[in-house]
Amino acid sequence: MRIAMIGTGYVGLVSGACFSEFGVDVVCVDKDERKIDQLNLGEIPIYEPGLNSLVEKNTQAGRLTFTTDLPAAVKGADGVFIAVGTPSRRGDGHADLSYVYDAAREIAAAMNGYTVVVTKSTVPVGTGDEVEKIMREANPDGKFDVVSNPEFLREGSAINDFMRPDRVVIGALDEKAQEVMRNLYRPLFLIETPILFTARRTAELIKYAANTFLATKITFINEIANLCEQVGADVQDVAKGIGLDGRIGSKFLHAGPGYGGSCFPKDTLALVKTAQDFDSPIKIVEAVVEVNENRKRHMADKITNACGGSVKGKKVAILGLTFKPNTDDMRDSPSLAIVPALIEGGAEVHAFDPKGMDEAREMLDGVNWCEDAYEALNGADVVAIVTEWNEFRALDLERVKASMASPVMVDLRNIYNPEEMVEAGFEYYCIGRTIKNGSNGN
Repeated sequence: MRIAMIGTGYVGLVSGACFSEFGVDVVCVDKDERKIDQLNLGEIPIYEPGLNSLVEKNTQAGRLTFTTDLPAAVKGADGVFIAVGTPSRRGDGHADLSYVYDAAREIAAAMNGYTVVVTKSTVPVGTGDEVEKIMREANPDGKFDVVSNPEFLREGSAINDFMRPDRVVIGALDEKAQEVMRNLYRPLFLIETPILFTARRTAELIKYAANTFLATKITFINEIANLCEQVGADVQDVAKGIGLDGRIGSKFLHAGPGYGGSCFPKDTLALVKTAQDFDSPIKIVEAVVEVNENRKRHMADKITNACGGSVKGKKVAILGLTFKPNTDDMRDSPSLAIVPALIEGGAEVHAFDPKGMDEAREMLDGVNWCEDAYEALNGADVVAIVTEWNEFRALDLERVKASMASPVMVDLRNIYNPEEMVEAGFEYYCIGRTIKNGSNGN
């Protein structure tokens, strides 16, 4: 089989590489000539564990190629995947679908013969209908079906998520389109992966509902963490206690500084707007969006409080900038709210992130960028752990204590044991946990 993947961002590049690993001939298309040149030279523009070797293997095998020539890629393709960005639209929070619709017009003009056009981008309910309308207007005699096939890739573990997913959702009721999709995902059928065929609008809503539910779980446990700090309970034990209930599950019950990334912020907001447009508001999701934004700002207050109520003239070390570990993605990261608030309060911020420094430099001003964690810690009045990279989990605490001006740690990811930190001589602040004979979680 042969497919074209329109868009070589995170979803498009990972999906294209994984399909080629399935034995499919994949042509990845992007308008950005520089990005395509990089990919043809073997340079991967994003950080995702295992992606470099996967791309290299399949390009050498001739199954994966990169081009800016969309018409050439689309002609003769069994399937064309739209994997372009759908960022929040400025001003109203709706998903910006202009890139999706532009791709649809270009695909319609280029295809020759029956083609399954697959929306891989995260799009609101009804987008597939509009894509079909646009394509029909651009090519009235075209033979095609429009399918929704939402992605469920977690940054940092995307390849495994694609190769061994919990499920594959395909919004297609036409038998011919279903057969094309079955052939594309044949390796997953063979390992008995659940494949759910639904109506197109249902598939579109499944994606938003899944992300929003996970964002709600995160926000819920963060609210419980606040309560734990007030009543003297331990949020990690609470999370374990409820997570052992099979109806709830333990995933996404880790208290922290709020969710970020490429999906949850824009998808929760887009679902809110869609629900409002259809006069069926989802109040719980509206609250999730509001609470999460407030939480990010509150984390800067937490660091300020650890400094006695003011960070003016204080050197603050920030460890971790990306929204989660094992990615270089800075989109909607809590650090984008925390760091500017600290600088506005008069702090001298020294920061380090293992993979996110280049992108962070483009998004944050007034920061002193460091080569490693210990450089950031040198002479610091307080250190805040914002992202739970593995290398921050086993810092040499004696070295940390000796290098800091004062041994104060604000652990926004709860990666250290409170009692051990107190015993090591630190003034330690965390999320939703009480600390015996030392500081507290506030």
